Amino acid sequence: MTKKTTKAAASKKSEGTTSRGGNGGATRGRSGNAEAGSERTGKVAKTQLVEQVAEKTGLTKKQSEEAVSAMLDVVVDAIRSGQSVGLPGLGTLSVKATAARTGVRPGTSEKIQIPAGKKVAFKVASTLKGNL
Repeated sequence: MTKKTTKAAASKKSEGTTSRGGNGGATRGRSGNAEAGSERTGKVAKTQLVEQVAEKTGLTKKQSEEAVSAMLDVVVDAIRSGQSVGLPGLGTLSVKATAARTGVRPGTSEKIQIPAGKKVAFKVASTLKGNL
């Protein structure tokens, strides 16, 4: 009987943390703690990057937004042209070729051919990996 009680309490608790309420749940972390804010959501938005660059460099937000956008454009253009992009202390972005292969369509178990293509790979810098 205690197992049923704990399961019911656990499911009610998890339902409360996943509901989206009036604010859409956008500012809550995965733990449901409202104090955690956006730092706990696992994603840093471009606007947050812009704000942090502005704080660290003393640039205006408009100037830092232009700098962040320019840097991202350069990285995307380099990857599109097949070059690797090394970001010191962070890692390396590179383009990897994928071979053609046979896959299975979910639900029907039908065999399908997946064509060769390209994907973006990221290799974490050893300094960052050691600090995690």
